Amino acid sequence: MPHDTRLIATIVAGLGLAFIFGALANRFRIPPLVGYLVAGVLVGPHTPGFVADAGLANQLAEIGVILLMFGVGLHFSLKDLLSVRAITVPGAIVQIGFATALGAGLSWMLGWSMGAGLVFGLALSVASTVVLLRALQERRLIETERGRIAVGWLIVEDLAMVLALVLLPALAGVLGGQEQADAHSSGLLSLPASYGIWGVVGITLAKVAAFVVVMLVVGRRVIPWILHYVAHTGSRELFRLSVLAIALGVAFGAAKLFGVSLALGAFFAGMIMSESELSHRAAEESLPLRDAFSVLFFVSVGMLFDPSSLINNGLPILATLAIIVIGKSLAAFVIVVAFGYPLATALMISASLAQIGEFSFILAELGVELKLLPEKGQDLILAGAILSIVLNPLMFLIIDRMKPWLEARAARTAPPADAKPVGPATEPGHVASVAATTKGEDGPPPRTALTGHAILIGYGRVGGLVGAALKEAALPFLVIEDADKTLAKLKADGIETIAGNAANAEVFAAANPEGAKRLILAIPNAFEAGQIVLRARTASPNINVVARAHSDAEVEHLKGLGADTVIMGEREIARGIVEEVLGDKPVSRPQAAAPSAA
Repeated sequence: MPHDTRLIATIVAGLGLAFIFGALANRFRIPPLVGYLVAGVLVGPHTPGFVADAGLANQLAEIGVILLMFGVGLHFSLKDLLSVRAITVPGAIVQIGFATALGAGLSWMLGWSMGAGLVFGLALSVASTVVLLRALQERRLIETERGRIAVGWLIVEDLAMVLALVLLPALAGVLGGQEQADAHSSGLLSLPASYGIWGVVGITLAKVAAFVVVMLVVGRRVIPWILHYVAHTGSRELFRLSVLAIALGVAFGAAKLFGVSLALGAFFAGMIMSESELSHRAAEESLPLRDAFSVLFFVSVGMLFDPSSLINNGLPILATLAIIVIGKSLAAFVIVVAFGYPLATALMISASLAQIGEFSFILAELGVELKLLPEKGQDLILAGAILSIVLNPLMFLIIDRMKPWLEARAARTAPPADAKPVGPATEPGHVASVAATTKGEDGPPPRTALTGHAILIGYGRVGGLVGAALKEAALPFLVIEDADKTLAKLKADGIETIAGNAANAEVFAAANPEGAKRLILAIPNAFEAGQIVLRARTASPNINVVARAHSDAEVEHLKGLGADTVIMGEREIARGIVEEVLGDKPVSRPQAAAPSAA
């Protein structure tokens, strides 16, 4: 194949096969990411047929990691990050130490050296950025307290791995490996061993601190200014380009100039940009590329996997998988419970961390180059990563199946209603309110006492306007929402809320749909709205359902599932323009101005 088409061939083969096998996986109710991994195995060097360029695939996957962490940063703030530092810092450190010890124990049983055990254990201790964030996004948990803990935990692990990457070359000779510091030429590892261990640690920490200071002092002023300047040009193309340039530029610059990871640099860029009122638009503009490149990440992981290793190294692979899925999860569970958080929160954090990914591959590659880790160790890490990523959705399914037991236990051990709350709920940043008690972390949300009311799903830009109108008209209504900040504001305004995703049966049942008069779907996701419409029609055939859509196809989709009225934004804009231009003239309006497809 000509050299100049390798990039195109890799993208086409990766995305094309990922779509086919992702669709097949979804058809059989398997998470699509399993299909993406299978696609990677098929285009990898260990299976016959076309072989994609692994180097290019890995670089494309890095872009996905950058954009994903940038998107998370857009929904985060420094205050959110600091609010969970009391658990994320000690929790991540203890969990890394425990997983490293288990990995070292397995390596000792396999007859490897102390250095191999250290590298192997560290590689098993750090979770994949892409897998963890995809799992949180699918369950709309990023902006919840549980989501903040998981992301904060991830950031601490990221920093720990950056430190490990610069220390390993300096320690290679002591640990029995290759002493040359230039065994790996990455920008992250540019510090010579002659500085000494403490010199390397000090310089690394100083560079990370310098990056944080630059972002908080300079970035906080420059990045929002750039966004506002471009927004005032009126060019959507330039705005989209500015968002991508900032995300990729800051990430790459952070890695080359300050030695932090690409993911961490992108996260800080997003977090700084979140302080701008244009952050919501920035998130929307980067979403399509973010999804596409995150798919390429899973394809690139699949390319590394040799299926024959399942037969050749069966028992060691099972032991490695047990450390990742059981050992790490158990450590995280005990830590979160020890800090006084609910069992459901501990289980969710445990499931999120029960996999390994991109940093594990980097550590394994470095360990092999430094002659610390045998190639068999790298194979075990790759196999453990593939299998743990495949099993990760199953972990969340197990948690869902355990909910009834947790609910029964919570009901038996719940304190009296007049008892003073203890633990995390009393700390600053936690909301001891209806919103806090309806998160589903201690069981299902309590059922509302309202009847003849309206159920408002989502309280963003559209839902906020609808809710304000309902409140002004003194009509009874409640809001189902899953963002902690919005829930706290609603509670302060005296509006009844149920926290969670309305597509969840328990959350929706708590809104008493049987006794409700109207269901208003203000969320922009038509597919998720369709699930809720079906659930509402099952609960109450006579409930009036009003939804929103962005296209004719979405209108037809929601109408077909049972929505009574579907409002499309473009049609309402056209209607407003027609009314403004024509006034009270008795001229029939075009179909485009109709409020729904009915």
